[in-house]
Amino acid sequence: MPNISKKQQACVNRYIANSYDRINLTIPKGQKEIIKAHAEEHDGGSVNAFIQRAIAETMARDNGEK
Repeated sequence: MPNISKKQQACVNRYIANSYDRINLTIPKGQKEIIKAHAEEHDGGSVNAFIQRAIAETMARDNGEK
């Protein structure tokens, strides 16, 4: 990660707070590494992208979409 000033980081944090919602996820011990390994294989290493995709696909399936 490049070196950024505290002021720059504060700006980024404000942007994130204003633009995104956060959801805390609690999982059983050991699952984090399994999820991370799966994400690396299927979503370019992003656990966040994997979780977002899993939620979107499940919601589409539950709503009868293809």
